[in-house]
Amino acid sequence: MNTQTQSPDQVQNQNSGKTQDLEQLCIDTVRVLSVDAVQKANSGHPGTPMGIAPIGHVLWTDAMRYNSKNSQWANRDRFILSAGHACMLQYSLLYLTGYQLTLDDLKSFRQLHSKTPGHPEYGLTDGIEVTTGPLGQGFANGVGFAIAQRHLAARYNRPGFPLFDYKIYAICSDGDVMEGVSSEAASLAGHLQLGNLIYLYDDNHISIEGDTSLTFNEDVAKRFEAYGWHVQVLEDGNDVAAIAKAVKNAREETTRPSLIKVRTHIAYGSPNKVDTAGAHGSPLGADEVKLVKQFFGFDPAQSFVVPKEVLEYYRAAGEKGAVLEKEWNKLLEGYKKQYPALAAEYDRDSKGELPEGWEVKIPAFTAADGKDGKMATRQASGKVLNAIAGSLPSLIGGSADLSPSTDTNLKDYESFSAKHPEGRNFHFGIREHAMGSALNGMALTKGVIPFGATFLIFSEYMRPPIRLAAIMKIRPIFIYTHDSIGLGEDGTTHQPVEQLISLRSIPNITLIRPADANETAQAWKTALQHQGGPVVLVFTRQVLPIIDQSKYGKATELAKGAYILSEPDATPTLILIATGSEVELILKAQAALKEEGIAARVVSMPSWELFEKQDAAYKEKVFPKTIRKRLAVEAASPLGWHKYVTDEGDVLAMTRFGESAPAEDLYKEFGFTVENVVKKAKALLGK
Repeated sequence: MNTQTQSPDQVQNQNSGKTQDLEQLCIDTVRVLSVDAVQKANSGHPGTPMGIAPIGHVLWTDAMRYNSKNSQWANRDRFILSAGHACMLQYSLLYLTGYQLTLDDLKSFRQLHSKTPGHPEYGLTDGIEVTTGPLGQGFANGVGFAIAQRHLAARYNRPGFPLFDYKIYAICSDGDVMEGVSSEAASLAGHLQLGNLIYLYDDNHISIEGDTSLTFNEDVAKRFEAYGWHVQVLEDGNDVAAIAKAVKNAREETTRPSLIKVRTHIAYGSPNKVDTAGAHGSPLGADEVKLVKQFFGFDPAQSFVVPKEVLEYYRAAGEKGAVLEKEWNKLLEGYKKQYPALAAEYDRDSKGELPEGWEVKIPAFTAADGKDGKMATRQASGKVLNAIAGSLPSLIGGSADLSPSTDTNLKDYESFSAKHPEGRNFHFGIREHAMGSALNGMALTKGVIPFGATFLIFSEYMRPPIRLAAIMKIRPIFIYTHDSIGLGEDGTTHQPVEQLISLRSIPNITLIRPADANETAQAWKTALQHQGGPVVLVFTRQVLPIIDQSKYGKATELAKGAYILSEPDATPTLILIATGSEVELILKAQAALKEEGIAARVVSMPSWELFEKQDAAYKEKVFPKTIRKRLAVEAASPLGWHKYVTDEGDVLAMTRFGESAPAEDLYKEFGFTVENVVKKAKALLGK
């Protein structure tokens, strides 16, 4: 690698026949490709790829271990572009090093159904590890990736067999380090001594509104040192040798995460746009693009030019990984012979398969298991977790400082820490946002099933990672307890009202709000078998009766989303529908209505999303068109329920915030009583 990078005025036209520094030509090709793609799309962020092309070059040609022909190699280094707006840098390097991208894909940047969307998207583009774009998310995702690597290494590495020793690299921006989630994640990473993290901070001093001095003058290096990070500062973002040396230093630092602060210049090479906000989120313009190409010695009349020697150089870099993977596969074969049980376990878990017979560990609850026949669903969840943990070694997780309240502690296992990376209990601290983002990074690591818990109201702090998990269709398990006004005295600030419908409205989310301990057990079974998006488990603080399954419908039907829990002796004229704690209420109302000669069916509906996946025949069985009188009862927003109650039904729900009082008083105050349910049911029937 060169010790000195040429300045732009030394770069000569590649068609002139004069000798040119090949490495510099490679870097400048990435810059010009990025500029061309943004200009063709008439949309995008050209300036940042131009400024950080030397960083990308060092990573893809010198620092990172990867195999461009197998982007899923288990021991590859992970790369995260937290500054997702600079995605043309990543797309260019993925194409050049031989991933499944073509030059035509670069020309289709930001177009419909393109493999090169406006920000990196996991599952859409080969080589993209995680969907980024909302600033700070990639930064925090990387902490989850690093946690998962440390945990896998502790579980599987043995003397002479370093199966998992990969690093997590990221490029982050001024915007990333401004976002609060990055502060949460950086603090956690420093505490956990995640020396497998290497972040390069693109310190270009520019945001959309102008120079970052408008809002941002802190000493980022000292801040990260205070977090416990290893920090290096580079003054010249074009000094390839210095970047390579700093990355090497970071790889050798194993007890602290690393931040390399690199002073760059946005739109480097653009005579009129360099170091300006105008180069951040808009094309440079046709005239300026010509000047850029002249600056770097490219023909202004040509676009998407990749010199043959550049492509050969990058492809050779990409092919080095095939040798590395081949060596790793030999290591794995030796590991299989010496540690066959562990190898088989990882093979199964990395495929997303569950151990045979694991579900027999799921407990079935009777009234005798609860105090006075009752148990909070959060407590039931804790019992299920601890019953199945021994059979599911890939199941790991914790809470945002609330494990006693959310019942998420795995009692037989250590806490994950710098000294105990084999630990399965995670203490994320009061960092809900970073917890959600870290869970996404963990979920994107094969062999790990992560869960994270807090109160339902604090899901609001986690909305960005929840949404991104849904976009990626990955399956972290989000556990939310204290799910309604039933939590009582903590009052309005802690009582969720709009959160259920808010979460249900996110595509690819599966939300399950079980009615009792047995539905909770089945909710966990469903969550662990689910694919194609995150699962949200919603549990109560307050105790609920353990429903007698010999008398009522079987909780195993929870997997269908809704099921007939209790059928009257006579043909029903009314359907009562509820989720969670309100199912107890409608069962009592059914009995009261029976005394008045009214036959009501009770439907437990723990998951709208699971119900919508059922066929038309099953939906008709539960909600026949002939029974139009329906009453839905849920201590949350009524939005969305009208689809199920029809125009002849009604919804008993919360249309305002709660109050601070004991739960029983609150249910009475807001009409969640047997008497009121009966009154509303009779009103529907005209009685």
